Amino acid sequence: MAGLVQLPQAFADAAAEFADGSKEPVEPRDAATVVLLRPGSAGPELYLLRRQVSMEFAGGMCVFPGGGVDQRDFDHAVAWAGPSPAEWAELLGTDEAQARALVCAAVRETFEESGVLLAGESADSVVADTTGADWEADRIALEKHELALTDFLDRRGLVLRTDLLGAWSGWLTPIFEPKRYRTWFFVAELPEGQRTRDVSTESDQVVWVPAIKAVEQAEEREILMLPPTYITSLDIAEYADPEAVIAESRNRRVEMFCPAVEPEGEGFTLTRPPHADALLEKRSKNATWGQG
Repeated sequence: MAGLVQLPQAFADAAAEFADGSKEPVEPRDAATVVLLRPGSAGPELYLLRRQVSMEFAGGMCVFPGGGVDQRDFDHAVAWAGPSPAEWAELLGTDEAQARALVCAAVRETFEESGVLLAGESADSVVADTTGADWEADRIALEKHELALTDFLDRRGLVLRTDLLGAWSGWLTPIFEPKRYRTWFFVAELPEGQRTRDVSTESDQVVWVPAIKAVEQAEEREILMLPPTYITSLDIAEYADPEAVIAESRNRRVEMFCPAVEPEGEGFTLTRPPHADALLEKRSKNATWGQG
């Protein structure tokens, strides 16, 4: 199966320097990203943001809402609905403190970058509307790191709805990159009554798009995606609706994958997690059949 990325010799040489110990890789920062979903006529739709081209990491790329874990995501425990931190630790392959921080980061980043808040006044409710001026003031304060998510939830008397999240996958930036993240991917359906807003200062465009169309656009280079985003979109496109995606997430345990450089033809490419090859092979066959 052909690789997703064709790398020049220089990348292979750089990777070799890290592999033989000549250079030390940058310590990755922990991060969380959320594949926000809604039902559509062509299958589940994804919420994508196009990062500002000026961004140091993944400039111009289409991504899901997400970002680095803030130290304050480790703050005191908040009102919590859904799997316990211990259960999340098992799902995410971490300890309880880190699992709690990752879940908090996932909820915080989703609110910061889309205006969607996975929290409610009780364990079985969700905030109906976050478009008011007071909500926006808090969102901006969170984005500017002037307010911790835990304090925000406490002050508003809100319960963190961790049951609305599902664990999906994990990706670690290759060792030769100067800026690296250890990213846990979550999935979540857009809560009823809430709507996304173009609010992130890190993006210049946002869009809802069917997962399969996002895959097609990436293949045609109409949009740019890093391999984790493309493979995740391809994976999501296998399911009929968000409910099926969330159901599948209940069966998943995150295993962090770090792409490595490998030869391909006269050049080089990046390795993929085992499940990705099956997805790519199926995609290739479908494209071939479609031409027949």
